[in-house]
Amino acid sequence: MESSPLLLFDLGGVLIENSTFESLGRLLPQPMDPAAMRDKWLHSSAVRRFEQGEAEPAEFARAFVAEWGLQLSPEELLREHYRWPSGPYPGALDTVRALKRRHRVACLSNCSPPHWAKFKGFTDEFDLSLSSHLIGAIKPDEEAFLRAFRACAVEPSEVCFFDDTPVNVETARRMGARAFQVDGMAPLLRTLRAEGFLT
Repeated sequence: MESSPLLLFDLGGVLIENSTFESLGRLLPQPMDPAAMRDKWLHSSAVRRFEQGEAEPAEFARAFVAEWGLQLSPEELLREHYRWPSGPYPGALDTVRALKRRHRVACLSNCSPPHWAKFKGFTDEFDLSLSSHLIGAIKPDEEAFLRAFRACAVEPSEVCFFDDTPVNVETARRMGARAFQVDGMAPLLRTLRAEGFLT
């Protein structure tokens, strides 16, 4: 009998309401195309260092404000940044709990220490909770997935991965996982039902 796959979830934009790009867009000195903003975020040295656990909040804020040309203080940026992920989508945690009754469930999130602490690391919701700042690697880098698969004691072929960012999905597929791009709860639920994980 075929074993059940590990269900591995991104958090922001999949299970957690995340206004990062809408909120950041309002702070920028000039309008930026949303796709270009997401790409700049993924390649931002300030973001990468913070979300890999290599920079303290104050250092991140100074670097981010300078990198993005924002007209606010580092302290103001940290207050804004803390609010961007607001909490689980309605029904998100109930969905995870329902899945957990039949499957192993884990999360793999690019997350800063303040945001991880805000949600208490989701330690009650998942069999294993993995954050970039704890594993020292960040999506879409292959190393983040390698460390996640190792921590979960699975082969890539044993994983179903759900993320809202196309490049993260592409990396997971390239490494041998089944991966699905889902942006919010409605697409996630449709995919979970189509794949037979939920009835």
